[in-house]
Amino acid sequence: MTASRTSALLLLSALTAVSLVGCAIGDALQNEKASEFPTAADVVERWEKSAPWLPDDATGILTREATGADPAVLLATSSAPLDTEQCVEVERFSAPAYSVEGAPDPFVDTVFACGDWAVIPADGGWYGWTPNHPDEKAASEQIG
Repeated sequence: MTASRTSALLLLSALTAVSLVGCAIGDALQNEKASEFPTAADVVERWEKSAPWLPDDATGILTREATGADPAVLLATSSAPLDTEQCVEVERFSAPAYSVEGAPDPFVDTVFACGDWAVIPADGGWYGWTPNHPDEKAASEQIG
């Protein structure tokens, strides 16, 4: 094999490796990460954060979050309503710091305040972000 062919193969191998890990490297450089969970039970078991508002029937759950603490977003497929003992509809004051593919436009008039999360309907489920605005959080703490 000639030196030029060897160099070309090495370059092609390097480019392939970079393209395979490009998203992970990009996430690390931006101090954010994306995850996917098949069910709500997997979120509870494996996710470092918590989303107590997430319905038990949720599937196909996508998250994007800061690698440290907040912020985070979560998109899930679910046919269940939100728990009215945790969530109350209020005027929207917050907006997500990240987005995930398939998420609805978050710039709506109202959100469901669910503790630290603001949640809106998504096509076939729910889209939420944390942290929400202190006034949204305070409204959800008044439930009950």
